[in-house]
Amino acid sequence: MKAFRLDELEAERAANDGAYLQFLRERNMSVGLYALDAGTADPQKPHSQDEVYFVVSGRASITVGMETTQVARGSVVYVPAGVAHKFHHISEDLRVLVVFSPPES
Repeated sequence: MKAFRLDELEAERAANDGAYLQFLRERNMSVGLYALDAGTADPQKPHSQDEVYFVVSGRASITVGMETTQVARGSVVYVPAGVAHKFHHISEDLRVLVVFSPPES
């Protein structure tokens, strides 16, 4: 079994000065913690894997393809492989679990 605590993952991510921390990689998926502070820009480009975002905390909007929705704690968003997507109008520091399948390259 592999078990993780969000507070420890957040501390590790912050200590490494990165917006993204991959903390699990298996044959069919990878999982990471993505952080964007209020007012910052999301630099993402389309990925070659399907993604699922689970918002742990914060508030923002996300645009996937031509659709936009607001997200907050508890929101789940699916992003198909190859589709442009960005978080924006980040009004509260955003912390998001990201599941890639297959694993992120």
